[in-house]
Amino acid sequence: MTTAPPTTPTAAARLLGLLARDLPPDQLATDPRTLAAHTTDRSGTRPDGVPLAVVHARRTEDVTVTLRHANALRVPVVPRGAGTGLSGGASAGEGVLVLDLSGMNRILELSADDQLAVVEPGVITAELDRAAGEHGLRYAPDPASAAISTIGGNIATNAGGLRCAKYGVTRDSVLGLEAVLADGTVVTTGRRTVKGVTGYDLTALLTGSEGTLAVITSATLRLRPMPVATATLAAYFDSFDAAAEASYAIGRAGVVPALAELLDGPVLRAVDPALGERGSALLLVQCDGAGAAIEAEQVARVLAPTATSVETTADPIEAESLLTARRLALPALERLGRPLIEDIAVPRSRLAEAVREIRAISARHDVPVYTLAHAADGNLHPIIVVDPSLDRLPDAAWEAAGEIFALALRLGGTLTGEHGVGVLKRQWVADELGPTAHALQRRLKEAFDPRGILNPGKTL
Repeated sequence: MTTAPPTTPTAAARLLGLLARDLPPDQLATDPRTLAAHTTDRSGTRPDGVPLAVVHARRTEDVTVTLRHANALRVPVVPRGAGTGLSGGASAGEGVLVLDLSGMNRILELSADDQLAVVEPGVITAELDRAAGEHGLRYAPDPASAAISTIGGNIATNAGGLRCAKYGVTRDSVLGLEAVLADGTVVTTGRRTVKGVTGYDLTALLTGSEGTLAVITSATLRLRPMPVATATLAAYFDSFDAAAEASYAIGRAGVVPALAELLDGPVLRAVDPALGERGSALLLVQCDGAGAAIEAEQVARVLAPTATSVETTADPIEAESLLTARRLALPALERLGRPLIEDIAVPRSRLAEAVREIRAISARHDVPVYTLAHAADGNLHPIIVVDPSLDRLPDAAWEAAGEIFALALRLGGTLTGEHGVGVLKRQWVADELGPTAHALQRRLKEAFDPRGILNPGKTL
């Protein structure tokens, strides 16, 4: 696969000159403070050096101009949104041009009749959800970072979130895209209809491609009716294993909840010591729709035999209060140290087994692991927290992470359910894909980006 060589001083100077000529002055930044702020994402990955410059795109034409010049000069480009990614996909080191899309933040269209929205990539996820709510609709994907993450970043990683148990991940809500290829060519994919099978599904291919195939400049997104009712349950358990088994029992009972979130005791204590005193695990379940109350009663009956307590509410304010613990989990862990945030997924029937083995891995390497999960779809976040003053992650942390990835694959799962590969998981990708599929994906990358300038060193 072709990869862009290191940026030469001549190429860097020529590119900066061309961009200064073709972009408004306030959209090209080279000052040290701006460069330092654009070197990494929420993963804390620390690349070597700082970027060459940052382009603050405001419209599609800014992206086309930037990529056309960068491609001609073979200068690597890292697309970036809010920087909330958790795998290092937006990290940018020496000689790299950062393309910041957070300023492309307009909702271009919101159609209540067709239940869709057309948005630029810098729109904040929660803001789109609020705008849809004014029309009795909502944007179903609900990552825990919805208040700060952008739609473009969500699409780049195919983000999941709390409501994906019932409504799917980001890909399930993306109908079409406008994107710019590495050479500056604008391409549109998909459609405005819910159904459509003309040609290859380029929309699905670009969703989750982590900025390595094209730069997304707008998205046509599916909206859904606001549920007429919700019912939320909070169940505490004496052990994380018991909570994991209970979450699987909900599915066996035939209930498809809107969300089912699982937090272990260490996470609860990090969020609020009072929560940790109530049990060793918390399972949050929400049912929605006309049958929400009936489904919640059924869930409560399933959980009652093994839970130490089960609370149910139909009040949206009380429900949001219950969900606050889940949304605050990562910020709470970030206060303890630097988190290495893992994102494996396993078949739902093997969730409890995965939980037990993760605990054994933690003990074997003497590495603290804080675990939370989107329990209804088997997506686990075992989070290793290390001393933030260290220059690099300790060997024990990497060894534990490697065993966790191997565990996911052994159980028939995947390295990443929603955060993406970025740089943190790249060394394990071939183990999951296998040589034939890995080679095919590399050929796809070359077809989209022959000179290898788009987010090099990421994903594959």
